[in-house]
Amino acid sequence: MAGKDNKVRIIAGQWRGRKIVFPNVEGLRPTTDPIRETLFNWLQSFLPNANCLDLYAGSGALGFEAASRGAKHVLMVERETPIIKSLRSNKEALQTEAIQLMHRSALDFLKTKPKASDPCFDVVFLDPPFRQGALEECCQLLEDNGFLADDAAIYLECERKLDLDFLPSNWRQHRCKTSGQVAYYLYYREEK
Repeated sequence: MAGKDNKVRIIAGQWRGRKIVFPNVEGLRPTTDPIRETLFNWLQSFLPNANCLDLYAGSGALGFEAASRGAKHVLMVERETPIIKSLRSNKEALQTEAIQLMHRSALDFLKTKPKASDPCFDVVFLDPPFRQGALEECCQLLEDNGFLADDAAIYLECERKLDLDFLPSNWRQHRCKTSGQVAYYLYYREEK
């Protein structure tokens, strides 16, 4: 990790304009402001009181934005120690109880089935590192292990040329856009 920290701005909601700080870690690429603006316009009706899961939390841009815009609970899952430390600092600076942090790999988290008492997730942010093949396994585990609410919204961000033919058959594409080499999608889950 280099010595320089990076910042990303929360776009809207109770923390509008606040900056969150994240370390300069190789491969960490926060979702850009224009993409986040579009995504959260798509999710506007889903967020109030939603239970959200931010896998591969990274900078925390998606999770903090969701909490700022009214999500009831956001679980951020991140395996890198310097990143989880910065997420913890940002959570403390915002003085929020709406965000929970988990220091664990996304795949390890998804391989452990939730307890019957655990709430299902209404909104999931899935933005794994590009070209590492994690997206397919994550999507299957989300569906198969009971993490999703019946009508969950699932946001996927991936490399533009990735073929998504592996997605569960009950996920319906609602929105899709591209920006440079990035493709981003919003899927709605339907009950099987």
